[in-house]
Amino acid sequence: MEHLTIESFKEKVCDCGIGGEGSAEWKFKGNRPAVIDFYADWCGPCKMVAPVLEELSKEYDGQIDIYKVDTEAEPQLAGMFGITSIPSILFVPSEGKPQMSAGAMSKESFEEVFQDTLGIKKAA
Repeated sequence: MEHLTIESFKEKVCDCGIGGEGSAEWKFKGNRPAVIDFYADWCGPCKMVAPVLEELSKEYDGQIDIYKVDTEAEPQLAGMFGITSIPSILFVPSEGKPQMSAGAMSKESFEEVFQDTLGIKKAA
């Protein structure tokens, strides 16, 4: 799992109009689907989601990139996605538009979204 700054987000995910640069259109730069956890250190539900994502990042290694964005450290990035409650999870398929989910999710819920939205099944 990797923490993203606004610069690394532009490089690895999308520059999509951040800081007045790049195209306003979504164009994903990753090689595989991604999950981006918008969180804050003080957030209780965020602390519940963190170990689940850590576990999933190991189980889906090589299939999905899992990133974290600290909304306190990167308010411009959080604002760009209209983050008003945390945790907010952005699911980014390799092709197509990303989908946002607000609130803590169980491991089973993440796996369901991985399959339904990202087209990724758990490796046996």
